[in-house]
Amino acid sequence: MPGFSFASVSALPSSYFALDPQVGRNHLIFSQTARKGLAMPQLQLTEKTAFQPAVPKISDTEGEAMGRTVVNLFARWDLTDAQACVLLGGRSPRTWVRWKNGMIGRVPRDLKARLSNLMGIHKALQIIFAESERGYRWVKRPNDAFGGATALEVMLAGELTGIMRVRRYLDSVRDS
Repeated sequence: MPGFSFASVSALPSSYFALDPQVGRNHLIFSQTARKGLAMPQLQLTEKTAFQPAVPKISDTEGEAMGRTVVNLFARWDLTDAQACVLLGGRSPRTWVRWKNGMIGRVPRDLKARLSNLMGIHKALQIIFAESERGYRWVKRPNDAFGGATALEVMLAGELTGIMRVRRYLDSVRDS
């Protein structure tokens, strides 16, 4: 079914627009003046377009590559097997052993999101610290930004949001 859009919105009189204080931008409205005789905008049929996600889908091949990379990253961070399993969303120790042996297998969507954020953390640390080893050690150092907790402790809370919190922090430091 076709959607609707306003034609020639930019040509409408200013009486059709008002600032919405809750949103902070102009919205098309139909003011009293518009109702009293000014021409109303015409609706036009447009073709429906497929939804395009803001972030491209991570392919299975990319997921497997991130899995192999995270095995090496966790070794650099000197994580225990139990910590690795938590960061991977509660994967079993048996699955982690298979990963360490190079048998990544199918990577589900939620795990791809975790891996992507872990790769973002790794990348940010490489940019922030000229010496790679400092970046690897940073993960286990107390940080005021996390209330004195380490980045690893924040990430080990078990939820994806903890990993995302560390990534957002590093991205903000990197971009400042």
